[in-house]
Amino acid sequence: MTKELVVEKSDQEYEKNGKNHWTSSMCQDRLVVRRGQLFNISIYFQGRGFEASVDKIYFIVETGPYPSEAAGTKAKFALSDSIQEGDWAASVVGQEGNKLQLTISSPPHAPIGFYKLSMEVITGSHGNNFPITSFVLIFNPWCQADSVYMDKDDYRKEYVLNQYGTIFQGSCAYVNMIPWNFGQFEDGVIDICIKLLDTNPKFIKDPSRDCSRRSSPIYVSRVISAMVNCNDDNGILLGRWDNNYKDGVSPMAWIGSVDILKKWKESGCCAVKYGQCWVFAAVACTVMRCLGIPSRVITNYNSAHDLNANLVIDLYRDEKGELLKNMSEMIWNYHCWVEAWMTRPDLKPGFNGWQAIDPTPQEKSEGIYCCGPASVKAIKNGDVNTKYDAPFVFAEINADVVEWIKKNNGNTERLRTKTTTIGMMISTKAIGKDEREDITHQYKYPEGSKEERDTFKRANHLNKLSSRDEPPMDNCLKIKIKASPDMNKGSDFDVFGVINNISSEERTCQLLMAARTVSYNGRLGPECCKKELLSVTIEPLSEKKIPLRILYSQYCDHLNDSNLIKVKMLLQIQESHTVMIAERDIYLLNPEIKIRILGEHKKNRKLVAELSIKNPLQVPMLGCTFAVEGAGLTKGQKIVKIPEPVDAGNTVTVRVDLMPRWPGLHKLVVNFESDKMKAVKGSWNVVVGE
Repeated sequence: MTKELVVEKSDQEYEKNGKNHWTSSMCQDRLVVRRGQLFNISIYFQGRGFEASVDKIYFIVETGPYPSEAAGTKAKFALSDSIQEGDWAASVVGQEGNKLQLTISSPPHAPIGFYKLSMEVITGSHGNNFPITSFVLIFNPWCQADSVYMDKDDYRKEYVLNQYGTIFQGSCAYVNMIPWNFGQFEDGVIDICIKLLDTNPKFIKDPSRDCSRRSSPIYVSRVISAMVNCNDDNGILLGRWDNNYKDGVSPMAWIGSVDILKKWKESGCCAVKYGQCWVFAAVACTVMRCLGIPSRVITNYNSAHDLNANLVIDLYRDEKGELLKNMSEMIWNYHCWVEAWMTRPDLKPGFNGWQAIDPTPQEKSEGIYCCGPASVKAIKNGDVNTKYDAPFVFAEINADVVEWIKKNNGNTERLRTKTTTIGMMISTKAIGKDEREDITHQYKYPEGSKEERDTFKRANHLNKLSSRDEPPMDNCLKIKIKASPDMNKGSDFDVFGVINNISSEERTCQLLMAARTVSYNGRLGPECCKKELLSVTIEPLSEKKIPLRILYSQYCDHLNDSNLIKVKMLLQIQESHTVMIAERDIYLLNPEIKIRILGEHKKNRKLVAELSIKNPLQVPMLGCTFAVEGAGLTKGQKIVKIPEPVDAGNTVTVRVDLMPRWPGLHKLVVNFESDKMKAVKGSWNVVVGE
């Protein structure tokens, strides 16, 4: 009688599978493979080896707490002579004594997640089950049959494999770039991403259905959008916009997603304090890249928040041109969301590719705070009757702005309509370099073009204000605000109101110029300077420049982490009894963090990062702290605190130890904080050899 075949151990061949599946850094103590692609394991038997003539072998794969063949979360398949692609299958690739080398394939539409693999061995009439291994199955942009397939290698390197990024902030007039450590392949991140899926309310309500639906990147990305904010669930981040962050971390201080994700897990899934739009977007980007969905962070300048879906933002001002408080509809200096790449079989043809997903909690979608995925191609064409939340995203980049003056006598007069100011310079990191790529053309036709207006009309099903409602305009004068290109935080500077009289007639005006600190989401702070002139004469065919001096002593206590000051110019023209308004957002530059890397740039050789910053302020900086992190360079985030004050004009220098774990290009990301100078960012590329 033939002796029973008994499994002794298995070898998951981490190094080989990790290299073949682009998961090497995740395949250290756990098998992580991409669906629709072969992976290898070896089985060692006790006593004797596998004999095809007497032994029958079946494999069982299961995911979720209630695996089911009907739900697609369980499969049983026999060892076969060849692999049938598109299904779960296993075949022999080699045999040496008691060792059996196998290759296993998974379907390109299998649910992603944590799997258990077991083996049923039948010898004669006796059968035994043996647990073989566990593994994580993720989406596969390299597999043509996968719904997240990308056909360009440089796109996959950037949007799936790149652990570093650049996020764009500031304003249209001055784009500020901040570095970000996505760190999607860092230790423990894959487990946190699976934990995130298992914490979502849909899983808690019906785990079998939720796990089955994880085959779709549409479903998974929608879950991620909801779970990155904590508004309806035990999500990752709590949003806050009031500049009061003492019981947490200021959104501006974060430099990467890994620290946030680990804080969430270590706290027992309590929300991490605090996030704002780029933090929500960056964390969502990390989770999606980790799970295999190509993704990128997007910045939209002059982003509209349209509550009533009429594609019009109504802004109300008082007679001095000040925006009235407590307005529900706002225009953000910029707003960030994330795009994910996938097919859309649920939509009509032509809407595959990039999909907008916004995890910042703004409006509810199907009863929960999430947004998307909305097809970018559908948004460009004005096809807003498509899933999910396309009207909201369309308004963010395409709404018209109507400004009103509320007079002291209670009357409201329409001031002007602006059709070309919303959705400007839509930006993302360029492929393979730390530069800005303008992708506005992917979201909309050129402003003012016939195609753009036709798209707007197609998307807007409500009656619009007609052209006869436009208020009278004085076409003799043109006004704008000029500023020098580089203005540093801590300095005094001038901005200029410029009035051009393009007519042959003299004009007499009342002029009001004022500056106020402002948050990136449009919330105004206190006024920091003002100039009021009761009579300004502009000669025919002439230009007049009126300076406004802005002093550090006046703005230092009110400037928030956005480093933005809004300058307003209000002109009341006596001859035509009309009002003109110009506004400009000024971004104040932080000082540079200088970075030097000392030591031999080799794997597993200690490096030292030398960091220094000069105090540009007119007062000492107290409570100075450097935070440093970099995927493959540091184990977690490193904090260095400076106990002494840094006097005005002085430079502080610290050193931080690094230990490169992987060869290749890495990015060290640094944040500097003090009582008067916050959210100062720096980064440095580190190329590590073998």
